[in-house]
Amino acid sequence: MTPDEVRPVRAGRRTVRTHRPDKVLFPGDGGGDGAAKEYTKADLVDYYRSVAPYLLPHLRGRPLMLERYPDGLDGPRFMQKNTPDHYPDWIERAEVAKEHGTVTHVVCRDTATLVYLADQACLTLHRWLSRTTAPERPDRLVLDLDPPGTDFAPVREAAGWAGALLDRLGLPAAPMTTGSRGLHLVVPLNGRHDVEEVRAFARDLADLLAAEHPDRLTTAVRKDDRGDRLFLDTGRNAYAQTAVAPYTVRARPGAPVAVPITWDQLADPALDARRWTVADAVDQARTAPWADIPARGRALGPARRRLDALRDASG
Repeated sequence: MTPDEVRPVRAGRRTVRTHRPDKVLFPGDGGGDGAAKEYTKADLVDYYRSVAPYLLPHLRGRPLMLERYPDGLDGPRFMQKNTPDHYPDWIERAEVAKEHGTVTHVVCRDTATLVYLADQACLTLHRWLSRTTAPERPDRLVLDLDPPGTDFAPVREAAGWAGALLDRLGLPAAPMTTGSRGLHLVVPLNGRHDVEEVRAFARDLADLLAAEHPDRLTTAVRKDDRGDRLFLDTGRNAYAQTAVAPYTVRARPGAPVAVPITWDQLADPALDARRWTVADAVDQARTAPWADIPARGRALGPARRRLDALRDASG
């Protein structure tokens, strides 16, 4: 490999050698206004290095699944759970249980790891909702609002209903565009409930929302059963399931980013799931959109009692 194909990148206290920085990962479509821009591996590396102060708090201590495209969007996708032997020994790892064995995930604790993963053409970081110290006790609950099409209006509508219900239950929720089509509502928990308790709560929450708005919302897993209703997906709350991390890049044309937003921003009719890209997501991060979300997660006990009362009242 020639010197021009290697680019040293300073990342914290380390210098990471990145390779083929001019390789196109996101091909542009060559159009005019509103067209998808072209982005290279160097662009991806620079984005992850810049967003690291805002992204790393959402990654530290959590196993990751890596979505890699070594040949760019036009090439094959690899969903990588196990950490290859050739990864540097300074990258943190966590061995967690799986059916009939264990798997060793990458854990990202520093900017150098982010840069190294970007050099591996890892576009999207999918994080566990629990930490390596307690993998069966999540400290995040995620409600995924998945619209039937590309129109974001049903997402804003459903998020309003879900946010109001969670507020009644005493659970603060943080909205995040997914960079794809929908929205995640992230609920911080105290990490004292096991995964089955959290999963059951999320499922019952979604069922109540769907029962209150049966023409607009559904929990039907099969697409053929949803019609034109928005799908309330709670499947990410199961053991070893993941959700896209805040400020991670999505494997879509134009390099859109999953971005935390405020509830006021959600009300903007011009908003859609791909509003931010690697070109401007750091600007949004600097506004601290989740500053009003409590740093300490809530217990589910009181919320569960309130939810059960509402379900009983609704018949």
